[in-house]
Amino acid sequence: MSPRRLSSIDVLLLLMTLIWGTNYSIVKHAFLEIDPQAFNAMRMLIASVVFLAIIVTVRARNRGAPGARRGLIASIFFTPAPITRRDWAALAGLGVVGHAAYQYFFIGGLARTSVANSSLMLAGTPVLIALLSAALGQERINRLHWLGAALSVAGIYLVVGHGAPAGDASLAGDLMMFVAVCCWALYTMGARHLIRRHSPVGVTGLSMAIGTAVYVPLALPNIRTTDWDAVAAGTWIAVVYSAIFALCVAYTIWYIAVREIGSARTSVYSNLVPIAAMLTAVVFLGEVLTAARLTGAAAVLLGVALTRVGKTAPLVPPEE
Repeated sequence: MSPRRLSSIDVLLLLMTLIWGTNYSIVKHAFLEIDPQAFNAMRMLIASVVFLAIIVTVRARNRGAPGARRGLIASIFFTPAPITRRDWAALAGLGVVGHAAYQYFFIGGLARTSVANSSLMLAGTPVLIALLSAALGQERINRLHWLGAALSVAGIYLVVGHGAPAGDASLAGDLMMFVAVCCWALYTMGARHLIRRHSPVGVTGLSMAIGTAVYVPLALPNIRTTDWDAVAAGTWIAVVYSAIFALCVAYTIWYIAVREIGSARTSVYSNLVPIAAMLTAVVFLGEVLTAARLTGAAAVLLGVALTRVGKTAPLVPPEE
C-alpha cells in the first residue's frame, strides 16, 4: 500500500477514535434521562434509516454503470457485485451478532460500569482479533504486534482488575463489556469476505438494519415505558449524534480500514478510544483519573505504538 493511502486511512481511523471516545460520555449522560435500551433502539433505528436511504439512492444512481470498481471513494458507497443468498445469510449473522447482541451488551455494560472501565475493556478487541486472524490463517501476527497486544491487556488489567478502584463500576457491567468485545471481534472477522465484494456502507447498513429488526422488538418494553414527551432537546441531540456519527460514520470508517489494511491493524486503533473516552469522562462526568488508570492508559498507548510498527502480513489473498 502506498504511503499516501496509508496516511488517509490513518486520518480516518483517528477521526473514528475521536467519535467513539466522546460517544461514551454522551451516551452515559443521556442515560440519566432515558432508559439505556430505549436510547439504543432509537439510535439504531435512526442509523438504519440513514444507511438504507444512502444505499437505495446510490444504487439507483449507479444502475447500469460499468462493473469495475471506480476508486476508493466510490467503492465505499457502491460496488456492483450482486448480493447472493450466501451473502444474505452472512449479513443476517452479522446483524444478529455485530449489532443486536453487541449493542445489547455494550449498552447494558456501559449503563452498569464506568466510562473508563467500559472503554478499556473494549480496547482488548485487537487481542481477540489477532488470535482469530492467526487461528484462521488470515494474517500472520509478528512479535511486536503480540507484545503490543500484551501491553494493552496489562493496561486493561490495571484499570479493571488488580488494585484499581471500582468507583461506580460493577462486575456485571465489566462482564457484559467482555461479551461485547467477543461480539465485535466476531463481527469484524465475519465481514471480511463480504467487504471484498461489497461496499463498506452496504455491508454495514444492511447488517445494521437486520440487527435493528431483531433488537427493537426485544427493547419494546423499555421503549413503551419511556416518557418520550419528557425527553429534553439535549438528549435528542445525543441520540442523533450517536446514531449519525458513532454508528453511521465510525462504523463505515472501521470497515473501510478493515478492507484496506486488514482487521488486525485496524483493531489496533480501538486501543486509542479509552484515552479519548477517559479524558471526556473526566471533563463532563467528573470521573477520577487514578494512578492505576493513568498507568493503564500509558500501557495502552505503548501497545498501540508497538502494534503500529509491527505490521501484519495477510495470508488470505483478496477475492476478485
